[in-house]
Amino acid sequence: MSNDLKQAEVKQLGLFAALASLSYVFWVVGGMEMIERLAYYGVKAVATLYAKDPASKGGLGITMNEFGTILMIWALIQSIIPVFTGGLSDRYGYKETIAASTFTKIIGYLIMAMFASYWGFFAGAIVLATGTAIFKPGIQGTLVKSTTPANSSMAWGVFYQTVNIGGFMGPLLAGYMRKMAWSNVFYACAAIISLNFLMLLIYKEPGKDERLQRAADIKAGKIEQDNLITDSLRELAKPHVWLYLLIFSGFWFMFNALFDVLPAHLDDWVDTRDIVASLFGTGGTDSELIKFFVVMNKEGTEILPEGMLNLNAGLIMLTCFFFAYLSGLMRATSSMVVGTLLATIAIFLSGHSTAGWFSVIAILTFSVGEMMSSPKFSEYIGNFAPSDKKAMYLGFSQIPLAIGWTLEGKLGPWLYDHYASKDRFARELIGERKLLDPEAITKLPQGEAFDKLVALTGEDPFQLTQLLHDTHSVDMVWNIMGAIGIISAIGIWWYGKWVLTLAKSES
Repeated sequence: MSNDLKQAEVKQLGLFAALASLSYVFWVVGGMEMIERLAYYGVKAVATLYAKDPASKGGLGITMNEFGTILMIWALIQSIIPVFTGGLSDRYGYKETIAASTFTKIIGYLIMAMFASYWGFFAGAIVLATGTAIFKPGIQGTLVKSTTPANSSMAWGVFYQTVNIGGFMGPLLAGYMRKMAWSNVFYACAAIISLNFLMLLIYKEPGKDERLQRAADIKAGKIEQDNLITDSLRELAKPHVWLYLLIFSGFWFMFNALFDVLPAHLDDWVDTRDIVASLFGTGGTDSELIKFFVVMNKEGTEILPEGMLNLNAGLIMLTCFFFAYLSGLMRATSSMVVGTLLATIAIFLSGHSTAGWFSVIAILTFSVGEMMSSPKFSEYIGNFAPSDKKAMYLGFSQIPLAIGWTLEGKLGPWLYDHYASKDRFARELIGERKLLDPEAITKLPQGEAFDKLVALTGEDPFQLTQLLHDTHSVDMVWNIMGAIGIISAIGIWWYGKWVLTLAKSES
């Protein structure tokens, strides 16, 4: 085992000492990441809702299974490209790749706005994914080079906190904009991401002189530089690298279900009137300010799915520095195991009730688990990466995301379509009650079957929702996701024991 791997587990500075030690460039890249995440989650938080919204309401009007194809390609491109662009960032400069990514992302948002169709959104997602993939290694490479192993837990925790400030604000923006028109969401995000061009004016790349000197030495023949692909494959072949990446693939499969599948579940099955009644009374609220920050419907009587999901980013935004401190008191792999188990418990809880407060508990539990695990993953791999290959290794960190998110991107929506499709269940009930003939049921536009069921029966929509939920295995989606989470936690625990054993045997 190399010295680089041994330094992945180091004693961390105290809370205030770690905060005080963070450099100027760290806060600049934190601001850039916040802007990028604001725009990104402005789209990502509502993409599932946009896809399943009927065409008559301005959405794509497609099934979750069809949306899963988009997600699968989106995930694959966004998470596999950094494996190669990470090395490019190390060699050609972080600032240059961040600028290129910002331009690419603007184009992606504009395509989504101007081409309101399945293929238009598909094309926009591919371009957006490409831009995001180019963005990540440069930002994270800067972060690693501007911190030390002694303050890395706090740095990654605070960085994750800035990510979630953007992640919190994005759904607020999207929830407001989509009430006017879906295209406004995409135009707004294009405008927001362009602010990073201004941030680049005050950005200074750490280690730039060393990079330029190395490039000059290579050009002069003083240093021989390996082919980038060969160099990457050599590093990936190291057992402690590929095993780590493989084990975390399951974690990312489970993790991304929160953003890809849960919005549909919240939209279809969760009744948030109990939350609104507890906070504002049975009549809801007329305050436009509250409706904006809580992300409520126009009547102020229900919380929209993006508002519920925003509890995740909100809690992380407010408390991540504290959980970063707690995780710094633990071995990195132990923190990841605890976090993965908490997230798994939340996943199991998600499908077992239609009550709004029950979903709140599940989302908040997931958020604590996320804070204990997700930042540690990047911190750990960044610490054991060789000093001249930080962005390359952080690019490698996208491999488990590529495997996990790509598989979930297709399988998650497919599982939802199979076990929890409210539209399909409504069609079946219309047929069972002989409210329409089979041909008429088939002709119902995608996404409009439940509204038709309500109109034909005259029954309360919330009671019909509860009936459909109770007569189908909606929770099976989340049971499968949770089982994958348990397997992942066991894998991370084993990896931690293996690394510790190797360290003792070589000391």
